[in-house]
Amino acid sequence: MESITKNRQTPDVLRRLIERAYGSDQVPQGAGFAHEMTEGWFNVAYRIRLRDGRQVVLKIAPPADIAVLTREQDMMRAELEALRLVATHTSVPVPRVDHVDLTHEVVDADLFFMEYVDAENFGFATAAGRFSPEVVAAGNRELGALNREINSIVGPWFGPLLGGGETTWRAAFTTMIEDTLADGERVGIDLGWEPDEIRAVLAEHAASLDEVTEPRLVELDLWTKNSMIRDGRIVAILDHERAVFGDPLMEAGLTGLDLPEFDDPTDFMAGFGIAALTETERVRRRLYSLYLAVIMVVETKYRGHTDAGDYDFGRRSLDTVMAALGRARVAP
Repeated sequence: MESITKNRQTPDVLRRLIERAYGSDQVPQGAGFAHEMTEGWFNVAYRIRLRDGRQVVLKIAPPADIAVLTREQDMMRAELEALRLVATHTSVPVPRVDHVDLTHEVVDADLFFMEYVDAENFGFATAAGRFSPEVVAAGNRELGALNREINSIVGPWFGPLLGGGETTWRAAFTTMIEDTLADGERVGIDLGWEPDEIRAVLAEHAASLDEVTEPRLVELDLWTKNSMIRDGRIVAILDHERAVFGDPLMEAGLTGLDLPEFDDPTDFMAGFGIAALTETERVRRRLYSLYLAVIMVVETKYRGHTDAGDYDFGRRSLDTVMAALGRARVAP
């Protein structure tokens, strides 16, 4: 995916980074040692072949002078913390981190090297029709179970992993919505709804958030395209940078309950361990999809998108969730 947040580097700079991470004897000779992995939306990622033939992945955060959403500030450091928590407290497979560089001495951004996972991307392979329905269903059930294991990690507060959290989930989630609305107002994007209308919907249903009393590690972006599969088993979960301490019902695998354009959540839910939601849980789930829809609209401006497709999809999603929360548009 194309985005102005991708902090691409020259081969010479990549060689300097490799030397700092793995030593001079692993710096590749010649050309063709770095391949950009283009599937992501935010960071730039390279598959690197070291001199001894071993493959690793380099992720680089956006340039310092590129504006990002409030929730995306220091996001790579949040990913490193999420990786540490998951690797330390669960059996969920995540890539091994080899080297972290937060100095900005070579590149104007945080970066890290991690192991390359030799497997297929579950989401892209599924979309290409390379798996049977049975493999897809089993993979989604496994994703649900792995996600639930991640949610077993209890945090010290609600909100960002790196601190500045809240004592209640209502306060933390309200801040998340407010930050994103402010991000949109900063760049003058048209949500199709006045920000105060969205604030009113949140206020009307905010009591449902009070049911959440224990902050759990929530990935927010764990779906098929952020997982790797080999021989019918999930062998790695990728891209943990959006994780927060919050409500497990906020997980991406449940989004299809509210937005039919997303994956059918039935198999994910079976692995996740829930068959149905209470009415209060349904309200919370819709609020989380409301937050996602606002992000989808606002981030198009920050990514520098020139194709209106993603913006239009976000607007339609926002309309759908607002209607589910009692704010259906009145036909002219």
